[in-house]
Amino acid sequence: MSSNRQPSGEEQVFNPGFFDAHCDTVMKVMDDGANFLSLEGKAHISFPGMIKANVRAQIFACFVLSSQHTGNEFQRACQMIDTVNEMATSTNGALRVIRTGHELQEAFSGGPRAGILSLEGADPLESKAETIREFYARGVRSIIFAWQDNAFSGTAFGSNTPLTEQGRRLLGLCEELGIVVDVSHLSDTAFAEVVNLSKKPFVATHSDCRALCPSLRNLTNDMIRTVAERGGVMGINLAPSFLDPVHNAAVAPLFEEANRDGVSHQRRQELRDLAAAVPRPSMDWVARHVLHVINIGGEDCIGFGGDLDGIGQTPEGIDSVVDYAKFLPLLREAGLTDGQIEKVCFKNFVRVFSEVLPTG
Repeated sequence: MSSNRQPSGEEQVFNPGFFDAHCDTVMKVMDDGANFLSLEGKAHISFPGMIKANVRAQIFACFVLSSQHTGNEFQRACQMIDTVNEMATSTNGALRVIRTGHELQEAFSGGPRAGILSLEGADPLESKAETIREFYARGVRSIIFAWQDNAFSGTAFGSNTPLTEQGRRLLGLCEELGIVVDVSHLSDTAFAEVVNLSKKPFVATHSDCRALCPSLRNLTNDMIRTVAERGGVMGINLAPSFLDPVHNAAVAPLFEEANRDGVSHQRRQELRDLAAAVPRPSMDWVARHVLHVINIGGEDCIGFGGDLDGIGQTPEGIDSVVDYAKFLPLLREAGLTDGQIEKVCFKNFVRVFSEVLPTG
């Protein structure tokens, strides 16, 4: 794989490229009318922004909750998949939705940038694990079993229940087909079951370190070690409440109240506005989490999964995907070598997806 170093005059500029493991940009395009081709649009991620930051691979999450799309989950997910394909088509071949490990590797060796389809929550399967075959045929190559407790798994902010029978069946089908299993959002007990039942590497695309910030969405040190031992990768999430314990302490009770049943729409919006007013943490927190993962699990199990367009706030200095370029000097200042930075920025996630996806 090329490091994508680009010449600048007589010198070589270190520009390794990025694999970003999670975004919700398709929702911004579908529901908010964001223009994927405009750098000045409504979304964190745009195609011009990907070019500026040298994002060579981007996972586009198709996020569908049964509570929001009751009876229409399958159709909504298909519409989101169609939208990602349309976004790729609009780039005239510069971005393509990939289905194989070979196509992913080409994205880092001069080929088109890679878009990867993911289901964030298996709600579109409508309680039947076998339905994943239809989504595989449509190009889905990664899946999070649950965002809220569902027919497949318990979740971090839910009941902490394990995988269900259908969830265990889904895990087996994903490994049979070549779909990367993503444990972000899963409960601790469901995580443990994935560890016990899986045979292939799995990922946590957008989760941080619980030892640094006590959100249940983050991974414990034991979880980080396990991901590493199984050959997997975790992607650093840019949500301030997952990075910074002070920010988390300020916003957690606000979100807890906002998510209670019976809270009025007006009150829920007031709580969200209060959370948005909490000062953004320093970008240094990103480096702290990267270094912690390396210290616990090694340099082969860490990457980026910013959760852009799915989070209301970002750290200071990160306002869009364009600012990913700032991670390069940040990681260098933190003491990482160029080889380690390449692993964090793209090589680790490329390795896992190339191993699990069909070779092509």
